[in-house]
Amino acid sequence: MTIATRLLAGAALTAIASPALAQQAPIQLADADTARVTAPVPPSASPSTNTDAADEPDTIIVTGVRGQRARTVADSPVPIDVLGAQELKSTGRTGLKEILSNIVPSLIMPALGGGGTSASVKPIAIRGLSGDYLLVLVNGKRRHTTSLINNLSRISGGSSPVDIDLIPTSAVGHIEVLRDGAAAQYGSDAISGVINIILDSEPKGGELSFTGGQQYSKGAPLYQIGGSYGTRLGGDGGFIRLAVEAKYHDRAKSSALAVPYIYPLVNGQPDPREASADHVFAGGYGRSNRDEMIDVSYNAELPVGEVKLYSFSTFSYRDIKDARGAFIPSPTGYNGLANASVNSVLTAVYPDGFQAYRRIWERDFQATLGARGVLAGWNWDLSTAYGQDHVRLGAENTLNPTLGPTSPTSFYMGTQIQTLWVNNLDLTRDYDVGLAKPLTVSAGFEHRWERFQSKAGEPNSYIDGGYFSGAGGGAHLVYPTRPIPSPGLVSFSGTSPADATSLSRNNVAGYIDLSTNITDGWFLGAAGRFEHYDDSAGNTGSWKISTRYELTRHLAIRGGINTGFRAPSLSQSGFSTTQNTGTVIGNVVQSTTSKFLPVNSAAAIALGAKALRPEKSLNFTAGVTYEKGPLHITIDAYQIRIDHRIVKTEFIGTGAAAAEIKALLVNNGVSGVDSAQFFINGVDTRTRGIDAVADYALRTNGIGTFHLSAAYSYNKTTILDIASNPAQLAALPVPITLFGRQAQRDLTVGLPHDKAVLTSDWSLGKTHALVRLTRFGSYTESSQTSASGDRTFGAKWVTDFELGYDITRNLNLAVGANNAFDVYPDKNGVVSYDGSNVYGAFAPFGLSGGFYYGRVTVRL
Repeated sequence: MTIATRLLAGAALTAIASPALAQQAPIQLADADTARVTAPVPPSASPSTNTDAADEPDTIIVTGVRGQRARTVADSPVPIDVLGAQELKSTGRTGLKEILSNIVPSLIMPALGGGGTSASVKPIAIRGLSGDYLLVLVNGKRRHTTSLINNLSRISGGSSPVDIDLIPTSAVGHIEVLRDGAAAQYGSDAISGVINIILDSEPKGGELSFTGGQQYSKGAPLYQIGGSYGTRLGGDGGFIRLAVEAKYHDRAKSSALAVPYIYPLVNGQPDPREASADHVFAGGYGRSNRDEMIDVSYNAELPVGEVKLYSFSTFSYRDIKDARGAFIPSPTGYNGLANASVNSVLTAVYPDGFQAYRRIWERDFQATLGARGVLAGWNWDLSTAYGQDHVRLGAENTLNPTLGPTSPTSFYMGTQIQTLWVNNLDLTRDYDVGLAKPLTVSAGFEHRWERFQSKAGEPNSYIDGGYFSGAGGGAHLVYPTRPIPSPGLVSFSGTSPADATSLSRNNVAGYIDLSTNITDGWFLGAAGRFEHYDDSAGNTGSWKISTRYELTRHLAIRGGINTGFRAPSLSQSGFSTTQNTGTVIGNVVQSTTSKFLPVNSAAAIALGAKALRPEKSLNFTAGVTYEKGPLHITIDAYQIRIDHRIVKTEFIGTGAAAAEIKALLVNNGVSGVDSAQFFINGVDTRTRGIDAVADYALRTNGIGTFHLSAAYSYNKTTILDIASNPAQLAALPVPITLFGRQAQRDLTVGLPHDKAVLTSDWSLGKTHALVRLTRFGSYTESSQTSASGDRTFGAKWVTDFELGYDITRNLNLAVGANNAFDVYPDKNGVVSYDGSNVYGAFAPFGLSGGFYYGRVTVRL
């Protein structure tokens, strides 16, 4: 059989594999990093994976289990997926958010969740819940969260989860994704699941990889280099593994439509400059970022007598230039008001209009030091970790109109810092109590100190400079619909000293975890945890019971019930920002101030805000597993109820309620605030869903080895209750809506209810090919007022593929494409003034079409 014939046969079987081929020497998938994974690792990706998988051991998991007895994916009492390092690298994507959203069916990342920093550092959702409900561990230790809060995001609004993109992919050994609540074991945030990123611990050898690519028609070139190298350290079992990754990824050409005019009409006719102008103006629509990143890490262990010392750390620097907000001189190009005046300040500085850019300079690190050993029969693990996310915010190519034509065009807007210091002591030992297996007793203590800081920017980024020129008190406008210049920047607002804050808190926790096998085929586990916070989160307790019962050698049922909690983040308690606008109230032009308020501020308290309480959850899960030879199937159903869920209110004080809210604030001694929003424990929700995973491995005579998998996730969130208006607002003569129509529907229908991932990975000799088909279900982008403005976007199939070849044992070449058939969302019926929103905003597969790439890997 020629190479060409084999390639054709392999490609055909990669798309459609016949079960009958299983009769030809089937094998089991049991790679040490990837057994029973959601989508198998390419078997020819490295020399070590070109062995007979049947001879390799099952994957040993560490997430969601305690004790020294090895437990595999197969006998886990809760659903868990293990994703190998080579699988992560063979997606052609950069950044763990994009990689996991491509592989894990229950994880979704919308293209544009909303404005602000959410467009730059995208939020994620898992099982229909925001990333705040997902706990992220690195080597089993809690990771610090981002300092950037998604305050303007409609999807996962108000969240500030861990930014996993700041962990280099080249440092990852494998990832364990626990799809069940685990707050009783790990504490706050582990409501929808746990991601445990296990760093590579290979004690020798290394790898260097070069990746380049770009969108089909939208540009956005990508250049990335990453590598890792390990060497033995000290005596028996010691090692250190270093990793580095550097990336440049440019923004894409806009996916917006062209606007009709850039310049004002001249005597009713188009300006001659229109002929040479670029009429696609919304640079922030599509892939809007220019990213430059460098990540480094190490993972090390050193035996010292009977004690093993360990340490690991990551450090990242990220520079983002994000296209966000545009000004078009022509009123008709802006919003169709042909006779409206245009601000002379803007046109004096930017006669051709401008695209504003948000700047983010981010330094992120976390370092862990620990030791483990055995004392008096107890296995102990003592560790301390310190991490921080430090973000400096800026703006370019914009101005503050109230400073006049001499306004600067670049600004420092403020700094946000999130810090975490966490200390753990974990103990475990086995007791023989006469059951089929020993009783594993685990207990532990944890102390956490965390702080959120928001520092003020330069005055020019937020002040009212007082500049105004124009006859009649309103001839020169920042925007055609706003009669006076607004303080602060066009498209952005810097942090003022009044919005700056610093909050910190301590937390102490203790847990106990018991597990055993009552019989050889019946596992039972129970865990309990108590935590005390020294702020409004107060005291919380949670518990978990899980079980697994083998009906036959190959068939088992499993399930559990657990309670959980998520303490309000410090950023949710203390975040504050101010937006100044010009508004016509009656016949009078007034400058109005809208604020996002900390819940403990005088203005928020006057409007009925209260200190945030922890969100509480109750989870049920039940499933079945089947394993026989190379076939593995798991089906798990779940229900997650969350009470006192933290959400943003609507802006209170706009429209008909403006006068009443203003009077209420003044009567409570608050001035300088006209409308506001803040966080509340606002809704109770219930999420029901099902996850199904099947994988199959087979070896054929002559046409290669196949790893096939199918994964499906379905979930639906229902709002059970919405908090009543506080007495301060309920007493007003005008009705106030705290949690409006659009916010409710974004929570329930803004993401696809279902997602399916079909993967086939084929290898033959030095050649391997991977094809992945992903179906994203339909979703709806809702209006604020009525169903007539809603837009439902239909389900789409997206195809990814990669073809690789080993030139030598140590040199591999691969080419591939993501979204190979250049699929876009359905077109939207309503397009924004700047031509954006043509495909909506929430598409989970992006707004910029297909992407092709090539990769060279050198093994050291």
